[in-house]
This record gives sequence, C-alpha cells and structure tokens, in this order.
Amino acid sequence: MIRSRHELKYLVTEAQAVAIAERIRPFMLPDRHSTTGAYSIVSLYLDSDDLRLCKDSLEGIKNRFKLRIRSYSDDPDAPCFFEIKRRVNQVIVKSRSRVPRGLAGPLLADAVRPSAVGSNEYKNLAQFLYYRQQIKAGPVVRVRYFRQAFESRFADEVRVTFDRQLSLSITRTHELGLNGPGWQRVPGRGVVLEIKFTHGYPTWVSRLVQQFGLQAQSMSKYVRLLTHASALRFCAPAVQPKVACQAVEAMHQGRRCGVNPDAQVTQRGDSDGAIVALA
Repeated sequence: MIRSRHELKYLVTEAQAVAIAERIRPFMLPDRHSTTGAYSIVSLYLDSDDLRLCKDSLEGIKNRFKLRIRSYSDDPDAPCFFEIKRRVNQVIVKSRSRVPRGLAGPLLADAVRPSAVGSNEYKNLAQFLYYRQQIKAGPVVRVRYFRQAFESRFADEVRVTFDRQLSLSITRTHELGLNGPGWQRVPGRGVVLEIKFTHGYPTWVSRLVQQFGLQAQSMSKYVRLLTHASALRFCAPAVQPKVACQAVEAMHQGRRCGVNPDAQVTQRGDSDGAIVALA
C-alpha cells in the first residue's frame, strides 16, 4: 500500500485535547479498527550508525525518509508492518508491507528473501530492504504511545489522532513487544495532535485551528525521543549533527540499559492492524 497525504502536527495540553476531541465529533467517528477508537502502537526505527535519517530531520532536509517496523499487538500471530515514510517537500508519502511477525528478524538479517512474504507485499518490502541496505540501517530505538484516533464521517479522508504516554526503548534488536522491560517513559510535554488529509483542507479544520490557537510544529516522534534519550545519556547515540559522544560506543558495544518496566499497555483489537494513513 502506498498513500500520500498532508500532515499537520501540534503539541496541546491534556485539557485542550479533551476539548478538541469533543469539538470534532460532529465531523469525525472513532477509528473503525478499534472498538474504542484507541490502541497502543510500537514502532521500531532503523537508522545508519551515524544516524543519517535522524540528522536529516534535525537539519530540515526537505526530501527525506524514515524506516520503521510497526506493530499493534504482542500476539505472535499478529503481523507487523515494514514502512517507508517519505517527506517530499510538504507531502507525506508512506508505503507499507504486511509481514508475518516471525519473519521480521530474518528479513533484517538477510536470511530470507522478500518474496517469502508473498507477491502482494513484495514491491514495497523489497524497496524497504533496498533503502536499509543503501545506508546500512539497523534498529536504533522502539517508540511506544497510546493513540486515540478519529476518521471522517464524510468522503474527505480526514484523520485526527491524539498520541499520549510516549515511551522509548534503545535497542539493537528487532524486538517489537509493547510490554516487558527496557521502556523509559518520556515525561510531560502534552499530547501530540495530528491532522491528516489527502485532498482539501476542510473549513471546519481551519476554524478548529483558529479557535484553539494551534501552531503547527515539526515534530518527529523518532527524533524527539532519541534526542531526549541522548540528552539523558540513556545509552543512546548522540543525535546532534556532527557531534559524537561516548553513548555511541556504549550502544555499539551492546551495553544493555535496565529500567523499571512500564505498565502493561492496551493492544489493538483487530488482527491485521491495517489502518489507512497512520502517522
């Protein structure tokens, strides 16, 4: 699947998030892929040893991409999704391929060919693996959060999401678990609101932005959380462009960083996790 869209991000308070969620109900419905419209997401981000993809975001490169593997459940039979998220000027283009969870590790280790996943997923998966090979990307960090999602009542393909409880886990493995040890909760800093649309910018969205005084921000969860971990020297690589630190060596030497496990998190109820136009 390949989707292109526009995407606006805002950082809001919890009180604002609650008010905005109520304000959009005449135009939006809870995400149909979850009985409550809310679920947890874990994304495993890949990058080169010198963090080229992270630095491209920090330096504001207009045409850039990210590599991630996304999961919505700890169920071993649930699939994961290999995704390339590209920014081409102001447009977001995302391609994803549905992969059996047990093949994630072998694919990253080049132990199986992308054709093993099936012909429907081959093109996007082969492109993901090609990009990975070009920059020699490997796992860097898992990012986890709880998402409240809404989709349009109309045919305008608008999507609104609220992301809370951001957590990170520095890793060099293909682990995709939502729960277990190694998670570090990112303190405070509000709720990430994202408004995504494919075609026109609905009038009601413009009024909403004005009513709440929202200011769009460049806000990559990958960059934000990796920067946070680096600042704390949480066994994370330095993310400042052209700056090195001892944490890079620590991570590459495989040093493990133990933290108290976070609480168990809610998993999405559907089996295939197939959501259109996720962030």
